[in-house]
Amino acid sequence: MGGSKIEGGTSSSSSSSAAVPVVNRRDPYEVLNVSKDSSDQEIKSAYRKLALKYHPDKNASNPEASELFKEVAFSYNILSDPEKRRQYDNAGFEAIDAEGTDMEIDLSNLGTVNTMFAALFSKLGVPIKTTISANVLEEALTGSIMVKPLPLGSSISGKVDKQSAHFFDVTVTEEQAKAGIVVRVTSTAQSKFKLLYFEKDVGGGYNLSLQEDSEKTGKVTSAGMYFLHFQVYRLDSSVNALEMAKDPEAAFFKRLEGLQPCEVMEIKAGTHTFAVYGDNFFKTASYTIEALCAATYESTTHKLKEVEQQILRKRTDLRQFETDYRKALAQFQEVTNRYTQEKQNVDELLKQRENIQSAFTSNKSVLGSKVSNGGSSRRDGSSPREEEGKEKSAKKRWFNLSLKFTGDKKV
Repeated sequence: MGGSKIEGGTSSSSSSSAAVPVVNRRDPYEVLNVSKDSSDQEIKSAYRKLALKYHPDKNASNPEASELFKEVAFSYNILSDPEKRRQYDNAGFEAIDAEGTDMEIDLSNLGTVNTMFAALFSKLGVPIKTTISANVLEEALTGSIMVKPLPLGSSISGKVDKQSAHFFDVTVTEEQAKAGIVVRVTSTAQSKFKLLYFEKDVGGGYNLSLQEDSEKTGKVTSAGMYFLHFQVYRLDSSVNALEMAKDPEAAFFKRLEGLQPCEVMEIKAGTHTFAVYGDNFFKTASYTIEALCAATYESTTHKLKEVEQQILRKRTDLRQFETDYRKALAQFQEVTNRYTQEKQNVDELLKQRENIQSAFTSNKSVLGSKVSNGGSSRRDGSSPREEEGKEKSAKKRWFNLSLKFTGDKKV
């Protein structure tokens, strides 16, 4: 299924490490009040409670709560990811800092100016992850939400306000659950939104279980959840976003690294609750949500499974190719630098050779003339400057000739 882990206020990749002071950082297990052998579900439940407790929406006048919320989100970001949890258990925060984490912001807690900056960065192509408003999560948790039925094989279009959600119930039979279920949301207006999946709580409320952020595909934005009884993958474009921005070539090689396995592959018969969450910075989000049974899409289901396996193999191939490519590129740069250096060396040696050959002469004045002014002397030994002086003197004497005329002779 295309969805990331439960958030309770943030997504599975939460605030960046910059949001938590490097000094005096507490052990993530201590922050969430769980043991090192706690299960994923125990960590998830602990995080959900603390995120709601310290969320800025509920603590506007308490700056300390905001810092605690960041600390809780940062800790969950580590412990909810198996690889990051393993790295932390083995080497502590150093391994996490070296790996880097994604930035995430809460739009409902931003001022107008900061929201404008965030919107600008997003427009420039910088992936900005956003949290889900605590108000929406709390309303769902208390069961105080309006839910519309969404029959399989149908679609509903609407507009949802920013940082708000529209909820839908999808009822599935045993036969339909066995065939597989697909829930998709699209926006021809290219709105930003989140597709959410909630689990029914024993107390009558709804707990956020999965989410999928919209991605731009062609001229629309879309998000989907696929319960097809085999491993489906989602492509997170924010993975390695900073590294890709620094290195244009990494944009190609790291593109498939965002392919991550979805946590749920099937759902049981019964009624399931989904929601469309408005994630635009300022305006409402236009959307169309539809729920489908995969029984009538058997060929499409097979093609999806096949192409994703090809993509996984291609990702493995690209990892090796990147190593080979960067090695070859380094060798190319090395030989290019050597070419430039060798060319300079050859030019210098030939120049030295010409100067040395010019030294084989018995006429030192000729050599000196070449060295001093690059000219040559006259056959009579005079220099060009002396010859020029003689010509001027001759001209002067011609003008000074004394011409005498006699008055009694006529010409």
